[in-house]
Amino acid sequence: MILPIVAYGDPMLKKAAEITPEDYPDLKQLVADMFETMQFAKGVGLAAPQIGKSIRMFLVDASPFAEDDKEGKHQHLRDFKKVFINPEIQEEWGDEWNFEEGCLSIPGIREDVWRNEKIRIKYLDENFNLHEDQFDDISARIIQHEYDHIEGVLFTDHLNPLKRRLLKKRLLDISRGIVDVKYKMRFPLKR
Repeated sequence: MILPIVAYGDPMLKKAAEITPEDYPDLKQLVADMFETMQFAKGVGLAAPQIGKSIRMFLVDASPFAEDDKEGKHQHLRDFKKVFINPEIQEEWGDEWNFEEGCLSIPGIREDVWRNEKIRIKYLDENFNLHEDQFDDISARIIQHEYDHIEGVLFTDHLNPLKRRLLKKRLLDISRGIVDVKYKMRFPLKR
């Protein structure tokens, strides 16, 4: 089932999420619904707070990067599809690099964000099996972006104050539902 995505301005997006218990009701169905929602919205990641659930869970599917890859640099992302439950980033390192990020909760706005190129992360999969993996490049960036969501941080929080001021009206319009999207959203200030 396709779920509505919470828009910028909703308090859910600004608070740290709670630990996901192993007996969370209908977790498998929630994971399936989140993947369906993300793919319908043409995203590469989706965190539980973005669908109104304050739990520490996000999922990624970077295959669109492989599909759009004319030079063959991102073919390794074709099968990069994972669920991260109660993740903990253990380490971030390497050169910081910037990349234009967007967010399903902030449609129509894309900005350059600087992030470290490599991460090591410990997490549970959808079967609550423990993993500790290292990621780099685009996969690390997607994970960092989604991890921020469960910490109550948006990509716009990484922008300098002047850039945030310049985006203020557009962000307010998103909160009010004055935005053209092809997927269901829940707007905090829509009348």
